[in-house]
Amino acid sequence: EVQLQAFGGGLVQAGGSLRLTCTGSGFSFTDYAIGWFLQAPGTHREVVSCISGKDSTTNYEDSVKGRFTISSDNAKNTVFLQMNNLKPEDSGVYYCGVGSSCWTWYDKWGQGTQVTVSS
Repeated sequence: EVQLQAFGGGLVQAGGSLRLTCTGSGFSFTDYAIGWFLQAPGTHREVVSCISGKDSTTNYEDSVKGRFTISSDNAKNTVFLQMNNLKPEDSGVYYCGVGSSCWTWYDKWGQGTQVTVSS
């Protein structure tokens, strides 16, 4: 059974940093893409960053470029999201997701982690 779990969120002031961690089981990260998704209050879940397990290619949504860095430790089925210079608009619940590529996602979600950035 595919399972994903995100953790590492918290409350931070604007300009601060957080590091999110996604762990998975039931599949190998090297065969899929892993993405970080943000669901802000009243909005749909949207991808902010993605990494391909096959070639480690990364993608970022424009608003986080230069501030967020996604990385992976495939041996541990773990993906990280280093978030620097956080802004209030980065607040919400972050989930990690799995897909066949950074543009095709499966409907598999685990527990998200809340990030709150105060101004």
